Amino acid sequence: MNKTIRRASVFTLLLVFALLIRATWVQFYDGKALADDKDNRRNAIELYSEPLGDIVVGGKSVTGSAPTTGSDLKYKRTYTDGKLFSAVTGYSSQVYGATQLEGIYQNLLDGTDTRLKTVMDTVTGKRADPGNVITTIDPAVQKAAYDALGDKKGAAVAIDPATGKILAVVSTPSYDPSTLATGTGDAWTQLTKDPEKPMTNRALRQPLPPGSTFKLVVAAAALEDGLYSSVDERTDSPDPYQLPLSTDVLSNENPSAPCENASIRVALQYSCNNVFAKMAVDLGQDKVRAQADKFGFNDASQDVPVRAYESVYPKDMDKAQTALTGIGQFDVTATPLQMAMVSAAIANGGKLVTPHMVSQITDGGGDVLENYDDNTDTKEIVSSSTAEQLQSAMQTVVEDGTGTNAQISGATVGGKTGTAQHGENNSQTPYAWFTSYAKADGKEVAVAVVVEQSNAARSEVSGNGLAAPVAKTVMEAALEN
Repeated sequence: MNKTIRRASVFTLLLVFALLIRATWVQFYDGKALADDKDNRRNAIELYSEPLGDIVVGGKSVTGSAPTTGSDLKYKRTYTDGKLFSAVTGYSSQVYGATQLEGIYQNLLDGTDTRLKTVMDTVTGKRADPGNVITTIDPAVQKAAYDALGDKKGAAVAIDPATGKILAVVSTPSYDPSTLATGTGDAWTQLTKDPEKPMTNRALRQPLPPGSTFKLVVAAAALEDGLYSSVDERTDSPDPYQLPLSTDVLSNENPSAPCENASIRVALQYSCNNVFAKMAVDLGQDKVRAQADKFGFNDASQDVPVRAYESVYPKDMDKAQTALTGIGQFDVTATPLQMAMVSAAIANGGKLVTPHMVSQITDGGGDVLENYDDNTDTKEIVSSSTAEQLQSAMQTVVEDGTGTNAQISGATVGGKTGTAQHGENNSQTPYAWFTSYAKADGKEVAVAVVVEQSNAARSEVSGNGLAAPVAKTVMEAALEN
């Protein structure tokens, strides 16, 4: 072989090796990325080539699949009462992907979860029959919360304190996931550009200042620490209270309320700012934070199984800022889920059962793949004595305090109102909060409600005026079922 041919042969061989290396790289390294690329139409064609499994509420599917026409995608996702359950289901769209339960359990719902495969499926390579997601949501409680919120901007969460089952997750204004199923651009633009943000899950994913509902956490810290021995011991609380290291004076909404040196019971009854601001300073931010953490604050991985946004009790504050956290202001934030967890733990004797809104996942034949009701953790948040005392004080709030609009005939109801400042110098409409529990005939429920905005006059915005009636309706529905 002459020199020229030999060189050409070597060069050609190198080119072949380069092609083999590149092909191997694409197949084994870039293959998954290409397969998962959002612009790869094959994924959507495969996903919607068969009907999807369903999300079940109260024994009935609230999702479905319908044949399409004029598309290479054979099926589209459908929703029953989409606006009512959107905060639970999320959406599954041919263009925009999937969110919440639709996204978390996508492999189960589309039949690609390996747990669904039979031996025959494995042999033939056939996609398995899809599985189903069985929720803990009570449709009657969900509807009661949705209807009670009405045209208000806000959210509500209801939890069974004994089991941790989430009975309702409602966010208003809502949206119909069906409008996103086929990915029409007009619907997506309208929803994402809407200033009311209907696609935001306010119940789980929008923490706001909790206002005076946070006083329950401060009271729990004081009782657990031994700063005060009972809810009826008088505190050392001047009225008005001058913030430490400041010329600002903290007053109370009701100037005639008996807040000077008030006991925890009376301070919760009249929502005395001076008592809890000073209490937070006396305890110190570290002790208040430790108690808040036990309730679930500062947990960046709170899954129900939808990931809830973190509720925050801040760090590195001066004493004046610590005082403001005692009334749920400064940089304290909480979701309605978090404040429902506070009431649930108190109602359940100081023990918090892990909240969850999926009961089971099943295969297409109904066989249970995983039972989440059996896998809950229970943590002691406060002692049974502290819980009993706080229950009693919360009942006083409802029976003869700032939360009378939550009274339910024949039921024991405890609650705490909150009106949180909004905007610089409280220039915008305050947030109205109510967190509560109710017990009757062996049944119990914990509920938290926030109303961000309504058509009520600013002077009428209060936890008792706006949020407590919603909570009452939700609690009644839970106790009746």
